[in-house]
Amino acid sequence: MSWSLSLLKPRQPELLDALFLSVGRALHLANAYEDKCQYVLRVGNLITAHQTEPAMTFEEAVASAPADKLLGGTLHSLAAHAMGRTMDMDTLHKARQARNWIAHEGASIGAIWSVDRDRILQHTVKLRAAVTDLALGDNIISQWCHGLAEPHDLPPADWINGYPDAVDTWVFGRLRGLLPEQPSSLAGSEQRQSPDDQSSCPSVRCSTSRPRVSPERAGARCSQ
Repeated sequence: MSWSLSLLKPRQPELLDALFLSVGRALHLANAYEDKCQYVLRVGNLITAHQTEPAMTFEEAVASAPADKLLGGTLHSLAAHAMGRTMDMDTLHKARQARNWIAHEGASIGAIWSVDRDRILQHTVKLRAAVTDLALGDNIISQWCHGLAEPHDLPPADWINGYPDAVDTWVFGRLRGLLPEQPSSLAGSEQRQSPDDQSSCPSVRCSTSRPRVSPERAGARCSQ
């Protein structure tokens, strides 16, 4: 093992370029997933601070909120928060593991001048499995981000159902034709919560019998 680059030409330059493009796009989604988890917890902490001391100013609430954590700590804190009690934490943690794999091993393909087609495609299959897990968790936390930002709008059901497939298409592009056939996205339909599903409801509410409410009112109800 020596330098990562060499005067030797890669055996599969176009396939390597396609893989590295996929890794870069997957890494973008992985980074965005972590940011969104931190955002949802941050909003939840602000709601809690306001409920604890209603006279507190926004600046004081921000100053009192805990600092952002790494993704594992963020999900641990989110699970303990009232908002997190209705989330599918198993799926969110699988997405965390996928995020870590993408960040640390997503481009670990070996020497680029000697890697062959089979090795590249085998690695891409592993990357695709990680991206699938990431997309499922991202689909959940993105619904919460949407609910916090647009509390009066219904979630975009068609987009939620098709999101895992959209991610797969965007990340892998023409590589999809070289990979084993991916099952149609059962995951997509599972990640859209019905109005009466309390298990991981993205609508920022605490009771399925109540109408959709703003994050502030949701926080008040969750604390009851």
